Amino acid sequence: MRIPQIQALRAFAAILVVIYHAKIISGGYIGVDIFYVISGYLITGLILRELEKTGTLGFKAFYLRRIKRLLPTSFFVLMITAITAWILYPPIMRADLGRDIAAAGIYISNYLFALWQMDYQNLSQIPPVVIHYWSLAVEEQFYLFWPFIIVALFKRGGRKTVGVGILAISIASFAWSFFQTSTSPIWAFYSLPTRAWELGVGALILYIPARIKFSQNYLWIALVLFIYGTTHFRDNTPFPGTAALVPVIATAISIAAVHSWPTALNRIAHLRFVQWLGEISYPLYLWHWPFLVTPIVYFGRNLHLYERFFCILGTLLFADLTHRFIEEPLRHAQVGQRRIIRSGAVATAFTLIVSFGISATHSDVITLGDGRTFTLSDVIKKPIVYEDGCHVNNGETTSPRCTYGVTQSNHTIVLFGDSHAAQWFPTFEKLAHEKGFALISLTKSACPGPAVVKVDTGEYKNKDCSTWRNYVFKRIKSIHPDAVIVSGMQYFEMPSGYKDQKTWWQEGQRKTFKGLVGSSPHIIYISDTPHPNRDIPTCIAAGSLKRCNGSEPSTAIFTSGYQKINPTPWLCSSSCPGIMGSSVVYRDASHLTVEMARNLSIHMDEALTRLGVFATS
Repeated sequence: MRIPQIQALRAFAAILVVIYHAKIISGGYIGVDIFYVISGYLITGLILRELEKTGTLGFKAFYLRRIKRLLPTSFFVLMITAITAWILYPPIMRADLGRDIAAAGIYISNYLFALWQMDYQNLSQIPPVVIHYWSLAVEEQFYLFWPFIIVALFKRGGRKTVGVGILAISIASFAWSFFQTSTSPIWAFYSLPTRAWELGVGALILYIPARIKFSQNYLWIALVLFIYGTTHFRDNTPFPGTAALVPVIATAISIAAVHSWPTALNRIAHLRFVQWLGEISYPLYLWHWPFLVTPIVYFGRNLHLYERFFCILGTLLFADLTHRFIEEPLRHAQVGQRRIIRSGAVATAFTLIVSFGISATHSDVITLGDGRTFTLSDVIKKPIVYEDGCHVNNGETTSPRCTYGVTQSNHTIVLFGDSHAAQWFPTFEKLAHEKGFALISLTKSACPGPAVVKVDTGEYKNKDCSTWRNYVFKRIKSIHPDAVIVSGMQYFEMPSGYKDQKTWWQEGQRKTFKGLVGSSPHIIYISDTPHPNRDIPTCIAAGSLKRCNGSEPSTAIFTSGYQKINPTPWLCSSSCPGIMGSSVVYRDASHLTVEMARNLSIHMDEALTRLGVFATS
């Protein structure tokens, strides 16, 4: 028997995720947490009822029902998505596409996406078209282990022991989630052990005594919590951790007080449209992401609001058709056990075959309409400092020796900042060999040269950057180089308390200058490079170069004390192109290619000569 209020919660959860990915609300990813609590409640209730009725659980029947419920729809959507993307994606993206399809098809995509550092809360780059299958993988893993745990606890001491065990598991899972959210946020987001407590909370609702009656006021509290999470959570909100308590508690209240919903909420929940959304919530979730991502790749740009609206309409249509003709018929079909198992095995094998076929059509060559070709591996190649450990990462607070060029020279230049400083490494390495100086590279991911206070998010911590910068200041003063080159990406999210980006950035510049003053006769600041509005290699591969020329010229922000270099005129005229001459300008949606950085050495030579770093010839 389906409970209308729970169907309404399903509808609400699915819509939250859809409009979050359509970039309409900031915290809609909490819809996944709503699903988890509902699943924990329903599945645990099903298992307990069978145990109390028969004293045992038919494992085979349980798993066959799960297979019939989940596999046909997920396999159908996955195959249509794979084939469509195979046709529409440029060949340079097909290796990753095939890999991602395989990950989704073998039910461990959550761990593989974590291993591949696919940050679900930072999808500014083009993410896998099936990245949303991670949450399905978590549920499938939960279904795999949970029945055995419940049965073992039940046989040990009945329903009460099951409740104590669920409580213990939930507390341990939450503690692990809290710890990992700060130390390994991507793994915390994707893994079952850090999400199990959400399903456990759903299961614990079953242990609320029937004599406890909830007033309607509890539902208004739940609604406030839902609204708060949806509107106040951001992509940089540490999650799940304590933040996930908001949607989990709200959902638990909504289920526990299911018979006490206020009249207004009950009327909404019983609307045919809302019930329909609840019925199609599973295929709706599966279809929405391919509908929103595939056009972005095909058109080589982000979607306009009206285009996202049409994608949502398409999602609703396909979800309804899938529910009518795939999900419901196969769910209720009388199929033998062997056939179900055989069909599941065939579906998994077929998914792997398709994924290998997609990967086999990958090409590393980008060919333009005029016959020019580029090798993707060359375009996306990063400076050597990424390979030899000199571009340090989150959590690291010191740098290796990192000396390049003419290492025994009496003249030294230091390059200092984040990845937008490191993108200039090929420029200065080339000049170091031509001019005969030693180049020391001191760069750290996400830590711009200006000592700005950023928003702590994921594995990034302001204190790590501050410690690293202080280390760099001391090291530079001990070196006393001929010049210090400072730079950084100024497009990070600005924290609250500043009237504008310029004020925030200049405050950081002044702090850094104070830390460097007296260490070198030339303290030079290179303002930020233009900001591409899309991934440039993918855009070029999509075929229309005009779409790749929309990079935003960066405002040159300087403060007193520094000698100044503004590279924007080197990269932009009437527009900021994605290709200049025979070189691709950007290796992604942010950084210069190695080749372009080397090409700009002539401009950098002229600028440094003008500033007196190099002698005039």
